[in-house]
Amino acid sequence: QVQLVESGGGLVQAGGSLRLSCVASGSIFSINIMGWYRQAPGEERELVATITHSGATNYADSVKGRFTVSKDNAKNTVHLQMDSLKPEDTAVYYCEAQVIWGYPLKTSDYWGQGTQVTVSD
Repeated sequence: QVQLVESGGGLVQAGGSLRLSCVASGSIFSINIMGWYRQAPGEERELVATITHSGATNYADSVKGRFTVSKDNAKNTVHLQMDSLKPEDTAVYYCEAQVIWGYPLKTSDYWGQGTQVTVSD
């Protein structure tokens, strides 16, 4: 079994910063890709940023230049540094990971519980 736990959300004023973290735990052999999605009330979940095991990153246009995704493979952890936050960044942020785990080895996708980010004017 694998669990993902996010942390670091909160309330911040526009222009401020937050750093989200997500830790994957369990019988993990490796993680192919980890990323962040967000969902505002009444809206669909959207991709924010992803990072592969090798370090390749991908960002939504709306956050490019403001957000930075990073990882620690040894700790099965991904971070999202969010700078120059805007009110439109307000959402629940979810961590996701494609994990190689268990015995025999298998590949599965997991989601965290989400962490609230609120950006005020």
